[in-house]
Amino acid sequence: MIRIEPREAPGRALRLGVPVLSALVALALAAIPLALAGAPVGRAYAEMARGVFGSLFAISEMLTRATPLIFTGLAAALAFRARLWNIGAEGQLYLGAMAAVAVGAGAIDAPAIVLVPLIVLLGAAAGAAGMVLPTMLKTRFGADEVVTTLLLNFIILIFVQMMLEGPLKDPMGLGWPQSPPILDQGMLPQLLPRMRVHSGLILALVLAGIAQFMLARSVWGFRLRAVGENAAAARLAGIGVGRTMLGVAALSGALAGLAGVGEVAGLKGYLTADLSPGFGYTGIVVAMLAGLSPVGVVVSALFIASVFVGADSMSRAMGVSSYLADLVVSMSLLCVLIGGFFARFRLRLGRNTGPGGARHG
Repeated sequence: MIRIEPREAPGRALRLGVPVLSALVALALAAIPLALAGAPVGRAYAEMARGVFGSLFAISEMLTRATPLIFTGLAAALAFRARLWNIGAEGQLYLGAMAAVAVGAGAIDAPAIVLVPLIVLLGAAAGAAGMVLPTMLKTRFGADEVVTTLLLNFIILIFVQMMLEGPLKDPMGLGWPQSPPILDQGMLPQLLPRMRVHSGLILALVLAGIAQFMLARSVWGFRLRAVGENAAAARLAGIGVGRTMLGVAALSGALAGLAGVGEVAGLKGYLTADLSPGFGYTGIVVAMLAGLSPVGVVVSALFIASVFVGADSMSRAMGVSSYLADLVVSMSLLCVLIGGFFARFRLRLGRNTGPGGARHG
């Protein structure tokens, strides 16, 4: 008979090795549909690598794609650490983007040194509000935050569409449902000339480093981990579970809101209803692939961004469907879940033993 036994605390090598091995296995499995499509596997992966690392422009595009994934990955990772299942990062991203446009498109005429921080702060606050509300419903009334945050995504998107057809519609947009552009002094500075990568990437990396330090070295991080491990025990130890969860919710929503700020104030310049191709949902995959580690989120986001950008390049060069990127990301998550199971448990072969050591076949 096969028995499932918990392992002792897994070592660092095992915790780090599982995501890396999962990514490699996912790439190996993706070779099967590539081969079935009639594409030379070696050349296909070479085109993917060239599309990501073949030039400075390619690298900048990968970093641009990774920036919102770092924000949404951090949003999911911190919330999940506290057993607060934030599935609403997509909606919180749109709230942050809408706040950035509402302030930066001419409502306040100020120099960049004032306007840019204001846009960032209000975008983060809007995203935070989008997560605090369902968390209050959870702590006060026991509402399931998976359901409330997921449904809020659709409500927020419909609200954004209504605003783009009403108060936020650009009168110079030739009828298209889009917002007025953000003022030049409200745009995030670009990191490289004639490239799309912007300073939101620096902000994302800094916040990932701060989050890693706070989780490992601060009282706040201890409280967050304690609530996530055992909320009842944390409450008996005098930790304010509800207050801690509300704080984590605000931080998680703010990070997702910053992803929206980066997309409109750093990249696109205006808001449309199709601003995000699913960055909020992909952030969950990023967080899971990273093992909920903030530093791991950066590595995971870079990997997933490389897959998407590389798959687009491969599709153009070889005529292979770019949906292969979605397949690789899905396989990576599945492999991480399976690998995480074997990191926590081991399988043993043997017979059942009853009371007194009597064996039962």
